[in-house]
Amino acid sequence: MARIVLTDVVVTINTTNNFSDHVAAVTITTDVAEVATTAFSNTAETRIGGLKDNSVQIDFHQDFASSSIEDVIYPLIGTSVPIAIKPTSGAIATTNPEYQFNALITSWTPIAGAVGELATVSVTWPITGAITKDVTP
Repeated sequence: MARIVLTDVVVTINTTNNFSDHVAAVTITTDVAEVATTAFSNTAETRIGGLKDNSVQIDFHQDFASSSIEDVIYPLIGTSVPIAIKPTSGAIATTNPEYQFNALITSWTPIAGAVGELATVSVTWPITGAITKDVTP
């Protein structure tokens, strides 16, 4: 099994905005609710998986230029937008899957940082609905 060092991740927001050159880190998380199924006849706890709760965390390098991070994201606050993320800029394949989903833009911090630091924005947005893993070129 090949290992990968993330140096070429593609992050596309709202279908056409490729912000890969402004993203320092990205994490897609899936949690599954634990639903107890223990009955009086059981001698130990039993459980099944319930609903999935997905989220995406992105660390952006802030940019106020036209058509850049602030210009695109700020008007989207409170809306659900399509996001696509894949490990490399290569073609979609089983070795380079693209994860596609809609995320609800619930928070935005346009200015954060201290003197002499890079202006960054770190967000965690809930994913609404399922995540599609596309491996078809």
